[in-house]
Amino acid sequence: MSGCPITRGRVPLHGPEFQSDPAGLYRAMRAEYGPVVPVTMEGDVPAWLVVGYRELHHVLTETRAFQRSSARWNAWDLVPPQWPMSPMVMRNPTILFSEGEEHRRRARAVNDALAAVDQLELRAIVTRMADRLIDGFCASDGVDLRAAYTARLPAQALGWIYGLDDTGADHLAEVMTTMIDGGPDAMKAREALIGLMAGIVARSRSAPGPDLVSRLLAHPAGYSTEEIIPELIVVLGGGNQPTSEWLGNALRLMLTEDRFEASLVGARSSAREALNEVLWEDTPTQIHAARYAVHDVELGGTSIRAGDMLLLGLSAANHDPGVRSTHTEAGDRGNHAHLSFSHGAHRCPYPAQEIAEAIAITGIEVLMDRLPDLELAIPARELRWRPSPWIRGVASLPVTFTPAPPRGEH
Repeated sequence: MSGCPITRGRVPLHGPEFQSDPAGLYRAMRAEYGPVVPVTMEGDVPAWLVVGYRELHHVLTETRAFQRSSARWNAWDLVPPQWPMSPMVMRNPTILFSEGEEHRRRARAVNDALAAVDQLELRAIVTRMADRLIDGFCASDGVDLRAAYTARLPAQALGWIYGLDDTGADHLAEVMTTMIDGGPDAMKAREALIGLMAGIVARSRSAPGPDLVSRLLAHPAGYSTEEIIPELIVVLGGGNQPTSEWLGNALRLMLTEDRFEASLVGARSSAREALNEVLWEDTPTQIHAARYAVHDVELGGTSIRAGDMLLLGLSAANHDPGVRSTHTEAGDRGNHAHLSFSHGAHRCPYPAQEIAEAIAITGIEVLMDRLPDLELAIPARELRWRPSPWIRGVASLPVTFTPAPPRGEH
């Protein structure tokens, strides 16, 4: 691709290509290096990016060769002070970073706590929250949907699951997003997030309620306060930003693709199709950290040393020509062979997928019901994506519509 910064060295995981044309960048990586690409993260910290579908599937399932704990990493000595990626490779043994029986203990607890969320109640709550957010802008004739809606609705819904009010949920999500974005304030945001979560845990211990935090505290897994705080941060991080971008990317698709244009009013039939297509084409999590080689191993023709970090190229694997030639079209509602929810023991818990889908589908349905003539306010080519190699989402989503009266009393 034109301007692609690939040479026969390590590819830096930053630059405008991740914003303008990540699929083209992954194609260029695959053509130059094959299914496993040598990369550097910020601070010139080395890793391998797995871009091949079959190779990534192997990494996610073969736990004898690839494991999750970053205590195995052989490059800790190369990590600079205040490294913005540190929150993404924590050595805390959370559900994301633990292994073996410890992981199974935590996974059972998190799955049980998430599965207890009543789907009918969740949809009713999300409908109320969506109506209230729409009431905040529906009397105008246009708005940035990202700022006013798609970045806030999942945060408020997950805040309700955590037992927070809307204001608390918004603040929690803002701090979480700053941490996950991996910018200069990432470490400061992580410390703030720990403090916020400690307050939530203390409240739930003193006055348990029908919320996820209280359920985890009461679970037979026996969480201590020190254990549960990072666990809650991981669960929130895995739910909030990816769901926000999933909702935003699906709405972008529905507003810019002709085949969805005629069905906006009938959003109930097209929302699932758009959401599934996004998981193939613009999955919210492009790259996820990480797995670590248990021993020296060959992967996709590349020699990997024990302790090397392998970054999970979820978006790149979904665009692998090999999988595209063997599976049905990406937008096919029945085709769920993508790796956007990961795979194997550390895949996104099924109850979490249900919650995210309920939030996204309800968010689309309510919006299209309230503002049926919604249109993009600028040409699609002028939309800009966030510059992160880790998260895929539009920087803004400006729309116009016919003003409508607020409904009130939510």
